Parts: sequence; C-alpha cells; structure tokens
Amino acid sequence: MKSKPIINNQFLRIALLFTGFCATGLGVLGIFLPVLPTVPLLLLAAACFARSSERFHHWLLNHYRLGPMIQCYTSGQGIPIRAKVTAIGMLWVAISISVFIVRPLWLKSLLVIIAISITVYLLSLPISKDV
Repeated sequence: MKSKPIINNQFLRIALLFTGFCATGLGVLGIFLPVLPTVPLLLLAAACFARSSERFHHWLLNHYRLGPMIQCYTSGQGIPIRAKVTAIGMLWVAISISVFIVRPLWLKSLLVIIAISITVYLLSLPISKDV
C-alpha cells in the first residue's frame, strides 16, 4: 500500500527527496573520507525523508549500517560523548579558519555567534549510552 506523502507541494517534496538522497550519498562517502561529517548528513537526510517520503525515512532509520548511527538521536536518547566532543572540536576548527579568512567584522561576528549557538545546542543534548 502506497502511503500518502507528508508534503502536498510536489516541487517541495521533490526538492526534499533530492536533498535527502544527496545527503545520504555524502554521508556514506563520509564513512570513508574523514573530512565529510557522516552523522550530520544522515540526520539531514532523515529530516528530509521524514517530510517527503515515509518509505525512504523508514529505509534510512532501519538500514543495517546507516540506521544505528542516527537512531539514538532521532529517538531522543541523545548522542555519544565522543560524537559530541568531535562535533564541537571540528566546528571550532572550521569556524576559526573561516574567521581568519573572511574580512568583514560583521561576518566574523556572525560566524562566532553561529558557532556559540551550535555549541550550546550540542551541549544541551543528552549523552547516549552508545560508544
């Protein structure tokens, strides 16, 4: 039985599906390439699929390799401490480099405000028992 899409706007649904597939592909590449962040890309894909296709959302969450990476977060259990520390560390390295490269003071300030906001959000997430 075919389930009804959550979003009725066909263009938006296709855009979300496309974004979800791209994020999934990049997330899979991130497993092998240390520069690409696997879990955030898979979370983006899950969010896109949740709003565009129940079938693909279910597939991603129940995938034997990809699903376990994001199930703790999507179920509200939080994220592993290692993932939290890695995400915050990589965030601040990337923001520091970006702040060094850009010239306008307002843009540097905006980048720092974004980094602080993301850090506060990550710190507020519960820590899951998974390693």
